[in-house]
Amino acid sequence: MAEITRRRNGEMTQALFGVLADAPDGLAAREAVDRVEKVLKPTPFEDSEYPNRPGVRRFPKILRFVTIWLVKAGWMVKRRGTWSITEDGTSALERFPDPEALFREADRLYRKWRAEQPDPEPDESEPSSVLILEEAEENAWREIKDYLAAMNPFDFQSLVAGLLKAMGYHVQWEAPPGPDRGIDIVASADPLGAASPRLKIQVKRRADRINVDGLRAFLAVLGDDDIGIFVAAGGFTRDAELEARTQERRRITLVDVDRLVSLWVDNYDRLDEGAQQLLPLRPVFFLAPEV
Repeated sequence: MAEITRRRNGEMTQALFGVLADAPDGLAAREAVDRVEKVLKPTPFEDSEYPNRPGVRRFPKILRFVTIWLVKAGWMVKRRGTWSITEDGTSALERFPDPEALFREADRLYRKWRAEQPDPEPDESEPSSVLILEEAEENAWREIKDYLAAMNPFDFQSLVAGLLKAMGYHVQWEAPPGPDRGIDIVASADPLGAASPRLKIQVKRRADRINVDGLRAFLAVLGDDDIGIFVAAGGFTRDAELEARTQERRRITLVDVDRLVSLWVDNYDRLDEGAQQLLPLRPVFFLAPEV
């Protein structure tokens, strides 16, 4: 369509990469689209609605369509509703200051990827199918994360305990309401808790990221034979993640909300009925496009 030019696609790419460059941990797709729209004023055509889809504006859909090229060029990554820029994307932004040249390079890399596929013939329906699937996944992840964020902290703790049981661990103790002195759950691989190692779990449902001081406070309550598991719905700062990776004496595993939900899905059939009701899920299957 004449209103969607290669130059305009390049301008959208530049604006998106500028937004993502300021978010090293990535941004939720919807937030990224909203921020791009604030820095790149939509044209009247982009600001209009699709004739056969009342209430659906063109701008978000056009931007999402552009990202298909950027992902296949290796310039950005989409993971569970979160968008982030890659080092190659940052490099491309610097190497191609002209927006038309920038998107021309993205198109070249996309066509190179397409030609390497087993069936290189273009299928005009595939990009639209990709966007439908992506938005469905984004909406599902956002609803799950919002549900967990609103959960009672002790229900969240019970959810983690139920997951451990489904994974084959024996929960020896759960902290009652009140001060927990840094430990919320104690579990072991055997029913009596006599065999090493013992698992000590700290659970935080709060939305802010756990920093390195918060992690060190947890490490201080671990013994030499303990394995520490820190579950934090808000995730961890980069310095906390580095501290965990470089531990030489303490064994520690960090679990953010993405990893928690992945483990929940993987072990869902082994959860008891009570645990399932804390975060009830139902699988929905789509025919996955290749693009």
